[in-house]
Amino acid sequence: MVLDVLYEDDWFAVINKPANCLSVPGRGADKLDSILHRAESLYGEAYTIHRLDEATSGLILVAKTHDCQKRMNAYFREREVTKEYRALLRGRLLGEKGQVRKPLRCDWPNRPRQIVCTDEWSKDSITLWEPISYEGNTTRVRLTPFTGRSHQLRVHMQSIGHSIIGDEFYDDQYTPENHPRLLLHAYRLEFRHPFTQAWVAFVAPCPF
Repeated sequence: MVLDVLYEDDWFAVINKPANCLSVPGRGADKLDSILHRAESLYGEAYTIHRLDEATSGLILVAKTHDCQKRMNAYFREREVTKEYRALLRGRLLGEKGQVRKPLRCDWPNRPRQIVCTDEWSKDSITLWEPISYEGNTTRVRLTPFTGRSHQLRVHMQSIGHSIIGDEFYDDQYTPENHPRLLLHAYRLEFRHPFTQAWVAFVAPCPF
């Protein structure tokens, strides 16, 4: 029930989520342990602002009041939060920077997988990428999601031939024996504080 709290005030907490930990409780007693449940145990009350995939590590925000939750939800909805992820990709992603813009929707027979699709249920999805370094036949990359679709970064990287290493859904070289975690990390968050209006920035060092 431990939380790695990087920052907190009267309104919200910034938490460094470990990989393979739920953001919010799932169905059943075995899925109760999560960042939100741990925050509720620590603070008495806690409210969801946004989520990370269970496999993804890094920065996640938890509101301590309903008012903060409402204001921060509006920030995310209006794209007033700057998000940066770090990932390790298969292969050498060449170029100084680029953009993937491909619509996504749920792959209903294979949930929770998502797929690139252009039908009426798809949603426009945009990811910006920028290589940081090359390590053998892998690329350490900075990813900035302009939209926030489920599994967006994971599907977009797979769609251009550079799956995120350790991705059980989209990395065709994945094996549980060789990949204890998905190498995707929510590295940085920046936004205007919803109550003080100060510009705040938070970083969680990349663990891989």
